[in-house]
Amino acid sequence: MYDQILIPYDGSDEAIKGAKHGIELAAALGAEVHALYVIDLPGAPRALALRDDEDRMREEYEEYGNEVLGNLADVADEHGVECTTAMRTGTPNEEIVGYAEDEGMDAIVMGSAYRGTIGGILGGTMDKVVRTATVPVITQRMQMDEL
Repeated sequence: MYDQILIPYDGSDEAIKGAKHGIELAAALGAEVHALYVIDLPGAPRALALRDDEDRMREEYEEYGNEVLGNLADVADEHGVECTTAMRTGTPNEEIVGYAEDEGMDAIVMGSAYRGTIGGILGGTMDKVVRTATVPVITQRMQMDEL
């Protein structure tokens, strides 16, 4: 069914909830997970000061990304699940869908923050992934009492 599961992961509470479900699913199915961290730098046009700091910002994002991906790989290992980690730079929903297509993922498992009524109307990264992915997307939405 699902041999390769993509878990987009940024270390946030909602990502932790989605990752936990994805790892448990992978363990139950004997699947491998791919953990993806997306570096989302401020878009152009940027002030000159921001451009000068871009290398430093990228390094900080990469350090953080490596840390959270390492933590997730450790959790996967504790569950007996093989985990490949990857990092991309760009718009999160586009990079998630692109990675799933490029790497032949069978499903995407991700968390979603509780956003209330207005946030539910506007949508977020998870909503965009659900609308554009060519593979099944399994979501774990946080509830108001989990905030």
